[in-house]
Amino acid sequence: MLFDIRTIVAGLLGSYGVVLIVMGLVDYTADQQAKTGDVNVNLWAGIGMAVVALAFLAWALLRPVRVPPTTDIPKSDEDSVE
Repeated sequence: MLFDIRTIVAGLLGSYGVVLIVMGLVDYTADQQAKTGDVNVNLWAGIGMAVVALAFLAWALLRPVRVPPTTDIPKSDEDSVE
Protein backbone atom coordinates (compact mmCIF):
# COMPACT_ATOMS: atom_id res chain seq x y z
CA MET A 1 0.00 0.00 0.00
CA LEU A 2 3.01 2.28 0.38
CA PHE A 3 3.39 2.89 -3.35
CA ASP A 4 -0.30 3.17 -4.11
CA ILE A 5 -0.87 6.45 -5.96
CA ARG A 6 -3.81 7.26 -3.70
CA THR A 7 -1.59 7.38 -0.62
CA ILE A 8 0.92 9.59 -2.40
CA VAL A 9 -1.82 12.01 -3.52
CA ALA A 10 -3.29 11.97 0.00
CA GLY A 11 0.09 12.78 1.50
CA LEU A 12 0.76 15.65 -0.86
CA LEU A 13 -2.70 17.18 -0.57
CA GLY A 14 -2.66 16.70 3.19
CA SER A 15 0.70 18.40 3.65
CA TYR A 16 -0.29 21.35 1.44
CA GLY A 17 -3.63 21.52 3.24
CA VAL A 18 -1.98 21.70 6.66
CA VAL A 19 0.36 24.47 5.47
CA LEU A 20 -2.57 26.46 4.09
CA ILE A 21 -4.62 25.96 7.26
CA VAL A 22 -1.73 27.24 9.38
CA MET A 23 -1.20 30.19 7.04
CA GLY A 24 -4.90 30.98 7.13
CA LEU A 25 -4.99 30.95 10.91
CA VAL A 26 -1.71 32.80 11.53
CA ASP A 27 -1.22 35.20 8.62
CA TYR A 28 -4.58 36.72 7.73
CA THR A 29 -4.04 40.46 7.43
CA ALA A 30 -6.42 43.29 6.70
CA ASP A 31 -4.80 43.68 3.27
CA GLN A 32 -5.62 40.07 2.38
CA GLN A 33 -9.08 40.51 3.82
CA ALA A 34 -9.68 43.46 1.50
CA LYS A 35 -8.39 41.56 -1.55
CA THR A 36 -10.60 38.52 -1.03
CA GLY A 37 -13.78 40.18 0.18
CA ASP A 38 -13.62 39.02 3.81
CA VAL A 39 -13.05 35.38 2.84
CA ASN A 40 -10.05 33.60 4.32
CA VAL A 41 -9.06 31.80 1.12
CA ASN A 42 -6.00 30.06 2.55
CA LEU A 43 -8.03 28.59 5.39
CA TRP A 44 -10.87 27.35 3.20
CA ALA A 45 -8.55 25.97 0.52
CA GLY A 46 -6.53 24.18 3.21
CA ILE A 47 -9.65 22.68 4.75
CA GLY A 48 -10.80 21.52 1.31
CA MET A 49 -7.42 19.93 0.56
CA ALA A 50 -7.37 18.20 3.94
CA VAL A 51 -10.85 16.79 3.38
CA VAL A 52 -9.90 15.48 -0.07
CA ALA A 53 -6.71 13.98 1.38
CA LEU A 54 -8.73 12.16 4.04
CA ALA A 55 -11.10 10.91 1.33
CA PHE A 56 -8.17 9.53 -0.70
CA LEU A 57 -6.70 7.89 2.38
CA ALA A 58 -10.05 6.33 3.33
CA TRP A 59 -10.46 5.08 -0.25
CA ALA A 60 -7.02 3.47 -0.16
CA LEU A 61 -7.71 1.83 3.20
CA LEU A 62 -11.22 0.61 2.40
CA ARG A 63 -10.49 -0.61 -1.13
CA PRO A 64 -6.86 -1.81 -1.20
CA VAL A 65 -5.26 -2.91 -4.44
CA ARG A 66 -5.30 -6.66 -4.76
CA VAL A 67 -2.49 -8.23 -6.74
CA PRO A 68 -3.61 -11.43 -8.45
CA PRO A 69 -1.51 -14.47 -7.65
CA THR A 70 0.89 -15.49 -10.36
CA THR A 71 1.10 -18.98 -11.74
CA ASP A 72 4.51 -20.34 -12.55
CA ILE A 73 4.56 -22.32 -15.77
CA PRO A 74 7.33 -24.88 -15.70
CA LYS A 75 9.59 -24.82 -18.73
CA SER A 76 10.01 -28.03 -20.62
CA ASP A 77 13.23 -29.00 -22.35
CA GLU A 78 11.57 -28.71 -25.76
CA ASP A 79 10.68 -25.02 -25.35
CA SER A 80 14.17 -23.86 -24.44
CA VAL A 81 16.22 -22.20 -27.14
CA GLU A 82 19.86 -23.11 -27.34
